[in-house]
Amino acid sequence: MLEHLITTIGNAYPSYQAVYAMIGSVMTVLFFYKKIYKIMGIFFTRKFKPAKHNHKYAILIPARNEEAVIANLLDSIHKQDYDMSLVTVFVVADNCTDRTAEIARKCGAICYERFDDEHRTKGYALQFLFERIEEDYGRMSFEGYFIFDADNLLKEDYISRMNDSFDAGCKLITSYRNSKNFSESWVASTYALHWLRSIRTNHRPRSVLRLATNIQGTGFLFTNEIVRDGWKYTSLTEDRALTADAVAQGFEITYNDKAVFYDEQPVSVKVALRQRLRWSRGHLEAFVETGPYLFLNIFFGKLLVKTKWKRETVSFKDKGPVKGTLLALLESIRHRAASFDTLVQLTPVSLINIVRWLLISFFIYGCACYVNGIDDLSWITTGSWLGKLLRNFINPLLQVDSGWQAWGLGLLMAFWRRLFYRIADYLENCLTAVYLFIIEYKRMIRIPLRKKILYCLTWPTFDIIGRWTIYLAVFKKVSWKTIPHQSQVTIDDIRQETVQRKAV
Repeated sequence: MLEHLITTIGNAYPSYQAVYAMIGSVMTVLFFYKKIYKIMGIFFTRKFKPAKHNHKYAILIPARNEEAVIANLLDSIHKQDYDMSLVTVFVVADNCTDRTAEIARKCGAICYERFDDEHRTKGYALQFLFERIEEDYGRMSFEGYFIFDADNLLKEDYISRMNDSFDAGCKLITSYRNSKNFSESWVASTYALHWLRSIRTNHRPRSVLRLATNIQGTGFLFTNEIVRDGWKYTSLTEDRALTADAVAQGFEITYNDKAVFYDEQPVSVKVALRQRLRWSRGHLEAFVETGPYLFLNIFFGKLLVKTKWKRETVSFKDKGPVKGTLLALLESIRHRAASFDTLVQLTPVSLINIVRWLLISFFIYGCACYVNGIDDLSWITTGSWLGKLLRNFINPLLQVDSGWQAWGLGLLMAFWRRLFYRIADYLENCLTAVYLFIIEYKRMIRIPLRKKILYCLTWPTFDIIGRWTIYLAVFKKVSWKTIPHQSQVTIDDIRQETVQRKAV
């Protein structure tokens, strides 16, 4: 019976192979535009004119047991070149057992303390903080809100540069995410390079095209319109949920390349795995929750979207009948393109690829080898640039008659092909790290050459970890846990290092 089943499946392999190829072709077409992003990110970014008006902002800092770093963040805020009479700093000491609240108040922040063991995500802390702001000040009394993590540091002109974007009419703005502990460990370096890659391949081109880039946890500014009815994003990854929801509602999410802040990266594999698993689970949740609305937006605009918060409707009627109609059409195209792009970002491509590979290229292919044997099968696959290169020099072939031996060797060859492709992918990602070190060297802290070489070799592990954590996230229950922050780097240290580098 088993042999009959394997034979039946193996005989159908050509049909399944056609399905595999069709899915791959569709994904290639859908993702082709990202190659354009990579080219655009090298040369272009959106620039903003100096603001004509200074706006009133609130800075929100959710913090859990952050006594080691929060004073440094608040110090960098107080050293901004912006009119700080227009800025109010709020801290929510969330389930803290240390001196976070005491230090925050001593440094001039308005601090609320929250104790809730059941609702422990960063999103719930922000929800609590917005409720307190509404009671004591009114959410709409501030024009915009910044969100930072307690381990962040702000370059002295950060708020001024973000204000340039806000004054230009931008409603959601993210910024240049640098790393204050780049060289502390190879784990920290993978994160640092990841953020720099995101800047070049995501933020810069999307900002130029007036689409919607993605908000990444911290270092962003948004209009008070979004919290008119309070903060709604309490999932494991509130940033992903906010991004998807904002795009669904028609908001543009832009990027300011001149606004620089510094972030502390995880330094241990254990912490990195835990964080990436949470990201992966939150990513899947955002796809399930908002993905259908984004899909509908591509075809129907905002007509079928269930609104969680209301956006002030943009009207072009005052521009005249012709110009107004044209602008409305362009806005519709922009919104649909942004919805498509965001849906692609949220789509769990790694899951789709692993399922189709396990099912077709591994299991069903093994069955086909059992039925037909292995005839002149090349050991070197041409599915990657490395394979195409090596085939010019070596091309060993494998031949095995049908049966269980062919089945086993077929499975091994399928695994080898996958591994060979990943080796090529690893080498390509190493080159990406080299590219980032070259193109972003002016903004990086000084790193010894030996560490740069090491980081180029270890950098691909970021994507490898991300791939496996998204597999686990499908089955594993994930909870939100804090990441310990201990770096004592200050904004003065970074400024001094920058001055010394320029002097060399």
